[in-house]
Amino acid sequence: MYKGAYKIRRKPDLKLTLEPSTSGDAMVIRCAGRIVYREEAASLSRAVKDALWHANQVVLDLEDVKTIDSAGLGELVLVHMIADNREKTVTLLNANAHVRELLDLTNLSSVFQMSSAIEYVEHREAVAAGD
Repeated sequence: MYKGAYKIRRKPDLKLTLEPSTSGDAMVIRCAGRIVYREEAASLSRAVKDALWHANQVVLDLEDVKTIDSAGLGELVLVHMIADNREKTVTLLNANAHVRELLDLTNLSSVFQMSSAIEYVEHREAVAAGD
């Protein structure tokens, strides 16, 4: 498991939990709660920026994200741009229907690599097998 130079501290009023781990050469950050204006969006951005120093791919598992607002969407765009500038990738995994709808409405679903858990595992297995 990844033990980076940072600890994700959950403030009492913070409505977002971030749990980083490694999967092969990727850093997976499991997100639970709300990605909204202020500390939640900023904490996601900090975690992804740090993960990009340690991995070529960051996977944000959004399965347990209840809601995301414009600030959260903006932070996703920011981390995508940072990753792109470093020739790295950010993949969104398991976005629920509400989050997926917002990503579709804002056309961000065409910017990010998006997949379900099954698609992600199949892709990783194919890459490992050299297909």
